[in-house]
Amino acid sequence: MKKILFGVSATTMALLYGLLVLILLIVFELTGVPLVTSLIVSAIVLAVQFLISPFLTDLTQRWFYKTKFGVELPDYLREFIERVCRDNNMKYPKMGLIDDGAPNAFTYGHTKNNARIVLTRGIFDLLTEDEVKSVVAHELGHAAHYDMLLMTVAELVPMILYAVYRALINSLGSTSKSSDKDDNSAALVQAAIAALAYVLYIVAQYIVLWFSRTREYNADSFAVEATGDPEAMSRALIQIGFGLSTHAETAAAKDKKGRKLALSANSTNTMGIFDSKASKSLVVSCYVDGEIDKNHIKNAMKWELWNTWAKWYELNSTHPLISRRLQAIDALAPQFGKEPFVRFDLEKPESYLDDFLGEITISCLPVLAFLGAAAVGLVFYFSEQYSKLWIAAALLVLCAVLSLIKFRFSHPNKEYHEANVVGLLGEPKVSGIRSIPCEIKGQIIGRGDPGCIFNEDYVLQDDTGIIFLDYNQPLFILNKIFALFKSKENMDRHAVVRGWYRRSPVPYIEMYTMEVNGKTKKCFTYGFGLVIRWIFLVLTIAAVAAAKMLL
Repeated sequence: MKKILFGVSATTMALLYGLLVLILLIVFELTGVPLVTSLIVSAIVLAVQFLISPFLTDLTQRWFYKTKFGVELPDYLREFIERVCRDNNMKYPKMGLIDDGAPNAFTYGHTKNNARIVLTRGIFDLLTEDEVKSVVAHELGHAAHYDMLLMTVAELVPMILYAVYRALINSLGSTSKSSDKDDNSAALVQAAIAALAYVLYIVAQYIVLWFSRTREYNADSFAVEATGDPEAMSRALIQIGFGLSTHAETAAAKDKKGRKLALSANSTNTMGIFDSKASKSLVVSCYVDGEIDKNHIKNAMKWELWNTWAKWYELNSTHPLISRRLQAIDALAPQFGKEPFVRFDLEKPESYLDDFLGEITISCLPVLAFLGAAAVGLVFYFSEQYSKLWIAAALLVLCAVLSLIKFRFSHPNKEYHEANVVGLLGEPKVSGIRSIPCEIKGQIIGRGDPGCIFNEDYVLQDDTGIIFLDYNQPLFILNKIFALFKSKENMDRHAVVRGWYRRSPVPYIEMYTMEVNGKTKKCFTYGFGLVIRWIFLVLTIAAVAAAKMLL
């Protein structure tokens, strides 16, 4: 395992820095542009950021997330961490707790000897002891494999490539006024190299994302080896990231029985168990008559394994899809004398590619119509064919119509059908563009970004599980005012939420209304968006009429 990990890391670094050396050689050989200063500054900035980021993150966690460090761990977890640290010759990490019911876990630091691991209360509410150990082992794996350091070194390459691109573009600006043919030829060469630098920057970004995903697979493998229990790792992933609870007893039931929280508050980049952009977890009860219903788990896997959008989101993510990670963990099970936790054996009924292409088309057409209007308008304006400008105005009308169609497609009729989390999770035909109107009832248990005082979103738990709620008003400042002064009063209260269920790739509900204690809170983004589009349509029609009359 360690040899494979070293080989992947070495190959990736060689590829990344090979791209960097290539572009630098081309730049210095063909242009002679002095980039040394920019490169040195970029490297220094990243180095300083890496050195101070854990301490800045400590402050951020304390101030904005109310994270409490120096927490007292239960014996089973403390002893487990001590053993893993001893086996891997690393220091005991600094442990932190966020008092929020939404499950999350992440680590940050410089190396394996100054790692911080932060867990939320939801981890302990929703997982068994074996599953908690698996989650912590995953984070310890990041530290043991020096992932924070390696990712910083990898991210240096796209950063420098972008600095090269910017330096070349800025240099072009100073030489563009020259009329000398040699200078113009040199400028063309420089522009071509700048374009190449930008292309290599994009390529390097995707290599870094791929590298990050391989580190996640390795951290999962580390956790399985450390615990000797691949099933526990699978169950933990299913619950806090994918989201099917493998326990008959819900967190609420545990609290009613007086279950003590596992953590006590009395005593650069983070590497989380899920992508920080997609860590809005949901947990669904999949117990039927005391037995785990694997069909619920398979149902939840359909979207990730079938929907084309899932592949696109994974390509742009730091973490693999949960279903892929489950399959990788199941492949390790025979090594530990275990059976795979769940085998996905459902037959794909259709390709789903046509839905993907249709949604992409609906999303892009308004932009294309607008660009067409701008292009046509400029051509006729500079060619002084003013009588034809009405064509550009007509294309703007088309843009307005297409924008309205896209908005209505994304927000279908407001007949909100009563739903639950497990039912919504099994819908494969849904995306950030295509949605399902729904009404869901449950208890608000935490913030969308667990513990963050500036986060206006929620996590809601119904009888079947929990799901992320996206609260959004037309003005950004209104969201932050709500988060700071109003959000907390809805915690631990029963709510009725109406809105649109989406996945991108996180399952979430875009809220339209939320009723708590008989009071209804409304998100005006839907109405605002609809009104703006109708106004745009009316104005563009008026512009066409005016153009026809005047020209």
